Amino acid sequence: MNFKVLILTIATFTVGLIELIIGGVLPEISRDLNVSIGTAGQLITIYALVYAIAGPTLLALTSRVERKSLYLWSMLIFTAGSMLAFWSPNYEVLFASRMLTAASGSLIVTLSLTIAVKVVAPQFRARVIGIISMGISSSIVLGVPIGVLIQEALGWRVLFLAIALLTLVAMLIVALFMERIPVEESMPLRAQLASLKNAKIFSAHLVTMLLLAGHYTMYAYLTPFLENTMGLNAYWISIVYFVFGIAAVSGGMIGGMMSDRLGSRRSILIVIGVFALTMFVLPLAVKSIWIFPIVLFVWGALSWALSPAQQSYLIENAPETSDIQQSFNFSALQVGIAIGSALGGIVVKNTGTVNMNSWVGAAIVLLSFLCALYSLSRPAVAARRVSKQAVHSS
Repeated sequence: MNFKVLILTIATFTVGLIELIIGGVLPEISRDLNVSIGTAGQLITIYALVYAIAGPTLLALTSRVERKSLYLWSMLIFTAGSMLAFWSPNYEVLFASRMLTAASGSLIVTLSLTIAVKVVAPQFRARVIGIISMGISSSIVLGVPIGVLIQEALGWRVLFLAIALLTLVAMLIVALFMERIPVEESMPLRAQLASLKNAKIFSAHLVTMLLLAGHYTMYAYLTPFLENTMGLNAYWISIVYFVFGIAAVSGGMIGGMMSDRLGSRRSILIVIGVFALTMFVLPLAVKSIWIFPIVLFVWGALSWALSPAQQSYLIENAPETSDIQQSFNFSALQVGIAIGSALGGIVVKNTGTVNMNSWVGAAIVLLSFLCALYSLSRPAVAARRVSKQAVHSS
């Protein structure tokens, strides 16, 4: 693996920890801060919303800042936000810490992606995007299941202290081994937004948003789902997250290889179609101790398999604004997480159970599939023409 890509993957790993670990400890946070599960779930929503807005906005505002310095400053702010979460005496302070880490984390991940695709040959772009995505999905494997066990023994606050320390280690690695990255000519934010006027590109971002919305309608509330439907304790819940995480890491790599071999168009349709079916089957699978692990693994793998194909698709169809489209796609991803976690909370509140969340999520994923069909049917030439117009508009 390219050493620079490895460094970028380590950085995204630390960011992934703080966003995703919340889902595994929602019941504990709910009890400790005396808020409902739905309210605790909004800690995921606010992180995702701030992340979505901050990604392209901060990238444009910091366009003249040398990239390594920006990387290190982002990590320092991220560390401060993690420490604030560790100290937080109430829900409001924890809520504020999530906004701080989301803003800085968005820059870390966006910079990781935009830099990574520049340090490898074009034919390996989808694969390297899969590797960067693996940095986040790896945090599921190690962070969420271990986090569930640690919070059981030491409380949920210790998790944020550990994340702060890991970020400091990542900062040291970046400072020592990543060379200075020159600033390239950037596109004004207004021109970035103009690139979304094309229906092919905009609907492609909707695909990501809706798929993640459907996914997080269920995934954000997986812990209470496992407690209610299967009666699992903290130990077994951590095992479930571990299996899911292994699948997610595999999915990032599988998605990258699938996109390289089958092409982005076929990969997108295959991943979304099977994903919707898996989410529909999930609540039924809990009745069988043999079927549930299989469905869980497929669900986990597909949750990260779409990203490489989507990013490759955007590079192919909007090459002049590919960096910007990668940023927007991760923003769409975060908007989806925000919508899904918020909608999941609404479903829980109105039904009094998490059992319906997966079916609601499956319906949203089907909408993603329809958006994919629409995007794929639009002419590619028009997308490139609009991209060029966006580059020259400011």
